[in-house]
Amino acid sequence: MTVTTLPTPADLSITPRDRRFGRDTATPRLWHGGRVEATAIYNALSTTFPAGEAFFVESVRAFRNGAPPKLTEEIKGFTTQEAIHSREHDAFNKRATNSGYDLSKLEDRVNWRLSVTRGKPPVVSLAATMALEHFTAILAHQLLADPRHLQGAEQETADLWRWHAVEEIEHKGVAYDTWMFATRDWPAWKRWKVKAKVMLYVTRNFVVDRTAGSLELMRQDGVTGLRAWSLLLWYLWVRPGMFRKIAGAWVKFFLRGFHPWNEDDRHLLGAYTAIASGTETKRKVRRAA
Repeated sequence: MTVTTLPTPADLSITPRDRRFGRDTATPRLWHGGRVEATAIYNALSTTFPAGEAFFVESVRAFRNGAPPKLTEEIKGFTTQEAIHSREHDAFNKRATNSGYDLSKLEDRVNWRLSVTRGKPPVVSLAATMALEHFTAILAHQLLADPRHLQGAEQETADLWRWHAVEEIEHKGVAYDTWMFATRDWPAWKRWKVKAKVMLYVTRNFVVDRTAGSLELMRQDGVTGLRAWSLLLWYLWVRPGMFRKIAGAWVKFFLRGFHPWNEDDRHLLGAYTAIASGTETKRKVRRAA
């Protein structure tokens, strides 16, 4: 059977950036501009990454044997990037715990979700990874494209999220290409039906769990009830409205001919590199002083 060439850019280089964040100073409890709702949603997202990205690596590596050489090399870059992401978000989560948050309920929920998926055939874990990687990629795109999402955030923590977003965009096609390789003998209708059902399932779980997790963290800051709901929903769906702004990109996943690299957004990576270089220069100057 002939496998159709996948549209990941031929000149794409997946480059792990082994950076460390927030090691020198304590992260403020309300690090996102003193806003409980903004801090809560990012902290809730971060609780998913140490275990979640280890799961992604495990799911993709299960299908690397026999993969085309280019995809094999991209899987290698993907796994290295994800391992570093897990390390940095584990460190960030420990700083959040040190600032007084109890993340145990959120982490337990993540581990339970992953245990359910791990109980199914490996291709199901790969499909879940493919869907969640698209989710993280469109969130990453929006985070880098609109500075309002991190406006007012503590610098070191904002740098962590921008760095993570860059690498999510860079490897956004790997899980999808691995899925296409793993299901290369499936009829097109079956492939679409499975990926659509999995995306709907993980989207529901993602929105429900991250919302519940955010409300729990807001509760720990003394914000509950209608006030907590209104602050969080306004932040996520209205202004800056991250969830509203990714809706169009999310829908494209279900269209015929979809591939994550149908939109080549590597220009966002170039913009980040320029900003990161300037930030690192300033950091070195401060240390020398």
